[in-house]
Amino acid sequence: MVDLGDLPGLDLALGADEVHLWHASLDSFSAESLEHLLSEDEVIRARRFHFAKDRNHFTVARALLRKLLTAYLKENREPLQLLYGEMGKPFLAETGAPPISFNLAHSGGRAIYAFSKDRELGVDLEFVREELAGDDIAKRFFSEREINTLQTVPAELRKQAFFNCWTRKEAYIKARGEGLSMPLDSFDVSLAPEETAALLQNHTDEGEVGRWEMRSIPVAPGFVAALVVEGHDWQLKTFRLETGTK
Repeated sequence: MVDLGDLPGLDLALGADEVHLWHASLDSFSAESLEHLLSEDEVIRARRFHFAKDRNHFTVARALLRKLLTAYLKENREPLQLLYGEMGKPFLAETGAPPISFNLAHSGGRAIYAFSKDRELGVDLEFVREELAGDDIAKRFFSEREINTLQTVPAELRKQAFFNCWTRKEAYIKARGEGLSMPLDSFDVSLAPEETAALLQNHTDEGEVGRWEMRSIPVAPGFVAALVVEGHDWQLKTFRLETGTK
């Protein structure tokens, strides 16, 4: 566990063969004390949320991302300037520091952050909601192969399989930086609970399967998460970000 206040003094150098994954409980941090770290456009986005809990979670999630990036880059200026790709993937404006890739996801009051050096990556986290794991949604977004596999999964495991599929697909399109411009049924992922997480096929580019590694990420009960990283010669290091005060 790493306390937020200790981040500036830590050596968080990223090796070329490393991916760092951070877990955080957003309700453990004060949104009011962190809001100053956000850019003007992020503050505007936060204030558009109708419910205070959603507003606070967005604020804390983005502020913690900036804290982590500042620690990795050894940058003293705040806030760091984040830009967004055409499909919404965030990246750093020119800092003069070595390139760093990152991605984040938050859901249900929890967040995960992934960082790597010179590797594209994507991460997704979902709070398991019974009403979302229905056949109608699967038929709308999943590929034919995934739908057929889902129907073979025992009923008591089908919710887990649904969210395995959903998070793996989301992490993959986030890694590619394409957002929902890439049809979710244009590629297949594994989803059965006993299967290893994997990109099984990209129907428009066969070379994609060998380009990426996909992993299921252990998270708190009631959540499902997935990580997709470019290349296969890397090791995962996991951290937990905490705070001693509210």
